[in-house]
Amino acid sequence: MKMKIVILTAAALLFGAAFCRAADLVLPVAIFDFESKDEAVRDLGPKIATLVNANLSAEPQIVTVERAELDKVLGEHELGLSGTVSSDSAAKVGQLTGAKVLVTGRVFKVDDQLFIVAKIIGTETSRVYGEMVQGNEKTSIANLSADLAKKIAADVAKNGDTLVAKVETRQELVARIKKALGDKALPSVSVKIGEQHFGQRVIDPAAETELGSILQECGFKLVDSGSTNRADVVITGDAFSAYGTRKGNLISCKSRVEVKALRQNGDLITVDRQTSVAVDTAEQTAAKTALQNAAAGLAERLLTKLKP
Repeated sequence: MKMKIVILTAAALLFGAAFCRAADLVLPVAIFDFESKDEAVRDLGPKIATLVNANLSAEPQIVTVERAELDKVLGEHELGLSGTVSSDSAAKVGQLTGAKVLVTGRVFKVDDQLFIVAKIIGTETSRVYGEMVQGNEKTSIANLSADLAKKIAADVAKNGDTLVAKVETRQELVARIKKALGDKALPSVSVKIGEQHFGQRVIDPAAETELGSILQECGFKLVDSGSTNRADVVITGDAFSAYGTRKGNLISCKSRVEVKALRQNGDLITVDRQTSVAVDTAEQTAAKTALQNAAAGLAERLLTKLKP
């Protein structure tokens, strides 16, 4: 399957990601610094990563990351733009940034030959692919980086299906939650999730609607917040969406949904959060879809903890 590739800006990445893999949707990619420990190439790692990033931005259907902002986001979690990112830590980086694919690598010299090796990691599948370019001492770093960027773009487009987890349908999600819930009687639930986009309150919250819909489909009784009946479980939270970036007619928006569930007596059941990204030709639709995806993403973890 041919996939569009987006290396999202950090402002967008800050809110996270989860979305369908279809030919008309984007695949978020984050570029990390290349490792360059050898004395002869000590300062080349960040430079090559920047050049690869710049070259990828010139490719059709690719949007480049603001690396300085991405470094700041990851720095808050003690994860820098390091070439030492492994497949084991890729999932955590993906959660923090919303990236589905990470690109990092190493720069080193053997005799008079310079080698740049790129590692392409799927944050959901931990699948790793590699690409390499080499040259001598007279070969331009800019040319090598451009060649490597073309190889990376082609590799991600070709192997997108194995780098990104298989898409799950709504029916499959609900069926799996029902199976986990079993035949036990389920509590009544009320849901109230405030929602904001660009700092403004919105009507018809997408996250609240999606979570409520899944609750009903799984057999829970929903109690409206205005009802005189008290719900056995109260779910409250906040949802945020923000403009990410634009590439041609496509606009990406990122979202984050944070919820907590309390029993009627006030006992805390769980606290959870989920991030997501969505792309559309309309900003508001992209934002709503991102919020909907985030709510669906946390539904299984949340609902299975609501059993009596």
